[in-house]
Amino acid sequence: MGRLENRKVAIIGVSEGLGYAVAYFALREGASVCINARSESKLRKIKDTLSKYGKIEYVVGDVSSLITAKEVINKCASSLNGIDDLVITVGGYIEDTIEDLKGLEEMIKNHIKIPLYVINSSLKYLNEGSSIVLVSSISGVDKASPNQLSYAIGKTGLAKAVEILASELIRKGIRINGIAPTFIDGNFEPERNWKVYRKLGDPKAPPEDFARVIVWLLTDESEWVNGVVIPVDGGARLRK
Repeated sequence: MGRLENRKVAIIGVSEGLGYAVAYFALREGASVCINARSESKLRKIKDTLSKYGKIEYVVGDVSSLITAKEVINKCASSLNGIDDLVITVGGYIEDTIEDLKGLEEMIKNHIKIPLYVINSSLKYLNEGSSIVLVSSISGVDKASPNQLSYAIGKTGLAKAVEILASELIRKGIRINGIAPTFIDGNFEPERNWKVYRKLGDPKAPPEDFARVIVWLLTDESEWVNGVVIPVDGGARLRK
């Protein structure tokens, strides 16, 4: 029996990298999964590939407003007959500086507004024992590059949101944690030996290395971990 047997997991903002990998490992642990993105062709491809591992549904939709986030979450809940756990993997990376600020609006939207919209929309489905996982960045919890102003601010805000939300939701028995990855390298491929593509301390790693930690944070094995953002970087930050 898998560690997520009979759990219903919504994964919002799925890419062909991290979100795809999270869906795969959650299915392998026995969960039913609903994936979301704006591209139906991408979602259909992922569902077709992963259906042999378990129940997987998809909802096409944008979650960049509270109204549309509620629509997506409601559809996910309908497709799974509920939601037990929530993973938000909405990405986006724009380099900028104080002199141009070209990424400010999008980075704040992607890394602060959207996660809050999605969590707000999900609360009516989550119950005691539910787990939420967000994706910050090493740039948000450790040193950032000078050209990562808006990105690092967004990811730092997201890391702080983990702590504040965990404090608020603890009375409901809902956990919320995050991971802080380095560079997530390439697209996911089921059942490959991803470990040959990295070594300890590398500044980048395949999506599997990050997805496995996310899925662990959904399981009972991590039930005493709450309100923290875990660096998942193979020790790369130690080599700076």
